[in-house]
Amino acid sequence: MPKFYARRRLGFLAAFTGLIASAGLLNGPAASAALPTPVSAATARTYLASLTVATEDRTGYDRDLFPHWITQSGACNTRETILQRDGTNVVTDSACAATSGSWYSPYDGATWSASSDVDIDHLVPLAEAWDSGADSWTTSRRQSFANDLTRPQLLAVTDNVNQSKGDQDPATWMPSRSAYRCTYVRAWVQVKYYYDLSVDSAEKSALQGYLANC
Repeated sequence: MPKFYARRRLGFLAAFTGLIASAGLLNGPAASAALPTPVSAATARTYLASLTVATEDRTGYDRDLFPHWITQSGACNTRETILQRDGTNVVTDSACAATSGSWYSPYDGATWSASSDVDIDHLVPLAEAWDSGADSWTTSRRQSFANDLTRPQLLAVTDNVNQSKGDQDPATWMPSRSAYRCTYVRAWVQVKYYYDLSVDSAEKSALQGYLANC
């Protein structure tokens, strides 16, 4: 084959491969979570250093003290809004319920085609927030925290993974996908910093360790 045509063929193959990759066919699932980008690791380390260290207190906690899911737009509540944000090819009915789509859970790398297999995780759990200072908030502020679409606080993930996490902080639970842990701790610190929540000593130590490797 003449060199000219060989070069053209190689160029075509390279362009075609790039097109496939950009479509996600060579680089993992097409569906991907769309968590608002957390602050950098350097900023997270600065934020963490400024957080109050205090013992957690669960006294008086009730999940109902954090009203959710509230209406966000039209017929869509917070859960439905996140399902649309984090999913791929999501189709909804007139009540905004997802009837089809694909959801990739960055915690464990699983992809789901039924919204019933997906939970919306409060990255900083509601009980953790209560323990860290939200017990003194107004109901309105707790509602804002539980439905925050702006900070990296809400994320569509595999339901049983979310349930296994429960109300644990990074000292006792982290995503099984190590590739996501840096994103997770950066988001955790950003949320705690924004809402002026405290950390306990074990939590702070764990966060420092993970952030040192980001």
